[in-house]
Amino acid sequence: MTQMNVESFNLDHTKVKAPYIRLVGVTEGDKGDKIYKYDIRVKQPNQEHMDMPALHSLEHLMAENSRNHHDRIIDIGPMGCQTGFYLAVLNDDSYENILQVVENTLKDVLEAKEVPACNEVQCGFAASHSLEGAQELARELLNKRDEWTEVF
Repeated sequence: MTQMNVESFNLDHTKVKAPYIRLVGVTEGDKGDKIYKYDIRVKQPNQEHMDMPALHSLEHLMAENSRNHHDRIIDIGPMGCQTGFYLAVLNDDSYENILQVVENTLKDVLEAKEVPACNEVQCGFAASHSLEGAQELARELLNKRDEWTEVF
């Protein structure tokens, strides 16, 4: 395989076993700050994917609620392949801490009564949401919590 600039393009997607959370890389800034990027894989690549309304709602819920558990979340964004999310965190090299943040955030999703910012003013596709779908994805992930550290 030709070496690519994008880390995930160098990952053999036929060898991974979802769900998992893995450190993708660390980027250090000029002043020493470090951004830790994680791959939160929800579905098995090329075999399953998240439905867009459920993925969209899970993104909103995780983006909003994760910041209640960590004050240096930069971003949580979905993968275009609809199999997972990327999480970027500033200056936190504790993998165990990130696992706990994700677990606590998913528990919040299960308790949610509505999807945050699910309206035309705050969202670019407000009609494409499913709280129930997001909660089902969160439930699936939490049920396999003991597998999150096993990538292959």
